[in-house]
Amino acid sequence: MIAVALVALMGCKQQPAETAEQPSGGTPPPAAAKKLSVGFSQVGAESAWRTAETKSIRGEAEKRGVDLKFADAQGKQASQIQALTSFIAQKVDVIVLAPVVETGWEVVLTQAKEAKIPVILVDRGIKVSDESLFTTLIASDFVEEGRMAAEWLAKKTHGKANIYELQGSTGAAPAIDRKKGFEEVLQKYPDMKILKSQSADFTRAKGKEVMEAFIKSDRKQIQAVYAHNDDMALGAIQALDEAGMSPGKDVTLISIDGVKGAFEAMVAGKLNATVECNPLLGPLVFDTIDKVRAGESVPKFIQSKDQLFEQATAAQVISTREY
Repeated sequence: MIAVALVALMGCKQQPAETAEQPSGGTPPPAAAKKLSVGFSQVGAESAWRTAETKSIRGEAEKRGVDLKFADAQGKQASQIQALTSFIAQKVDVIVLAPVVETGWEVVLTQAKEAKIPVILVDRGIKVSDESLFTTLIASDFVEEGRMAAEWLAKKTHGKANIYELQGSTGAAPAIDRKKGFEEVLQKYPDMKILKSQSADFTRAKGKEVMEAFIKSDRKQIQAVYAHNDDMALGAIQALDEAGMSPGKDVTLISIDGVKGAFEAMVAGKLNATVECNPLLGPLVFDTIDKVRAGESVPKFIQSKDQLFEQATAAQVISTREY
């Protein structure tokens, strides 16, 4: 929180103009108010969802007059660790981290703890032996998102489908948990099987590339596609289109994130459903920072709300989408 300097009243008698400046050795003027300094290490800009999250956090920082130091890791954990080390050296007040992967954070987060800098995780969790190394995680429930996707697909396909899965980045919490939740539900449906599953790094280009490989080897068996994010699904749709197949009709597709491109694909009849994962975390992040700085207790996990959107209703809500 930005400290407010209190200026003492120096008396009500008006001083002559020539005595306005303090003589040498007098009381110095009050210090300027110090801005809250926040270091934000972002995974990268691999998807429309990620870009929307960055925009939300940067926009909220600007609105509140926060000095935000931003670092794009371009998908590399080493870059994030370097950024966090720099934030600690700069003595920022708070660190906000969207971690590339779950593990490997103990050393740098211990350094932040020793420097008394609270660390707030956004949209992805981490695995550490000492959970006091971070203050809270603000995110969606990725396991539940996977469950929602699987339940919808089971209903859509009457519990029978050959599924091809496009996973997110290896080791990333959303990829691990969205797969876990999806597979939990499939245990109830013996005729729903994942025939092939491969990482496409949450990107449209890789989604297209992996889908092309699936089509080349298994064209006649593909009945459904489950993508861990919308961008990979949009890449898969392009691959299916180019192969002369009918995404959204011959092949049922469901993905996660709820970006505007997914709604456009649903309106076009090429994507069947998307599970929303809200990236507009800026206000919640800075409200949480205010509470932490004020010494208030915050939950270890602050969950954002998600919902599922289908092709049938996409046209009604697309104009309201902010990302």
